[in-house]
Amino acid sequence: MGNSDNQARFVQLALCRILDANLDRAREGLRTIEEWCRFGLDDASLTDECKHLRQELAHWHTPDLRAARDTPGDAGTALTHPKEAERSSVQAVLQANLCRVQEALRVLEEYGKVYRPAMGEACKHMRYRVYTLESKLTAYTRQQQLERSRLYLVTSPTENLFATVEAALQGGLTLVQYRDKTADDEVRLRYAEKLCHLCHRYNALFIVNDRVDLAIVVDADGVHLGQQDIPIALARQLLGAQRLIGRSTHCPDDLHRAIEEGADYIGVGPVYETPTKAGRPAAGYDYVRYAATHATIPWFAIGGIDTHNLSEVLAANVERVAIVRAIMHAEQPTQTTQYFLSQLAQQEPQNREG
Repeated sequence: MGNSDNQARFVQLALCRILDANLDRAREGLRTIEEWCRFGLDDASLTDECKHLRQELAHWHTPDLRAARDTPGDAGTALTHPKEAERSSVQAVLQANLCRVQEALRVLEEYGKVYRPAMGEACKHMRYRVYTLESKLTAYTRQQQLERSRLYLVTSPTENLFATVEAALQGGLTLVQYRDKTADDEVRLRYAEKLCHLCHRYNALFIVNDRVDLAIVVDADGVHLGQQDIPIALARQLLGAQRLIGRSTHCPDDLHRAIEEGADYIGVGPVYETPTKAGRPAAGYDYVRYAATHATIPWFAIGGIDTHNLSEVLAANVERVAIVRAIMHAEQPTQTTQYFLSQLAQQEPQNREG
């Protein structure tokens, strides 16, 4: 009987230590996420959701669970992993802590069923709320970054593809689209994966041209669709709400249709005729000016824009431009990127005042 009592006490103590540790882990992770929602995103709704989740967890973090804590005797405190010593970006911090919270809630759900069934049930519902929080946070972060991006690089096949893109990223580029109409799928997949990792290392958004499947496989931030590609509604169904969808537009009807169908941003052009879109006549400045007064989502003037005609483009009330050859074929992609960004930065306040 004595051994049975001792065994029961041991199990109860271990159970309390597991619950205490994971309540701490979940609350700390949520607080880390909450701070970015509050100070990085200035989003009251996301901040409030993090706060409410923390408060619900605090309700279950009772004195008897805290009393079971034995930090000096915890074998896990000495365990670590090299990746925990550094984070490549704010996004990496958020992702690590979202995973930490989700894992902790799963532990709390399972062991909570033994400790108190109501606790297990509550943590189950909280875990689903954190999944929703993750989707909202990812979507919001991408939308915020899209709003801040003034320069959009669309790649073209070159021998120095990765070096050129990285040089542009070093110049401050925050938005890249991988476009290659001729490569086979194996090459596209390999290149898209490498470019995606490269962009995320520099905290830049990575978009895949046309191919929704590739965007999903490499975990891109979104996809860009032409007028002849799949409908935006179908792309949204496949990609989910958290990824970005862009659409090329060439006239006012295209613009309004893309907005109505739920595009996150649009390309407006081509401003000039360009070999990138051989055979397509230039939309010209009339359409650019129309977009400036009618577009309700971010839009990028595109098509033949370079360092020589940029001032003319900006004079048409353009705040964002998409560039292909002027950066991809530049002798100094970093400096060229910095030039475009500096000119766009000067243009933005003028447009706001106007």
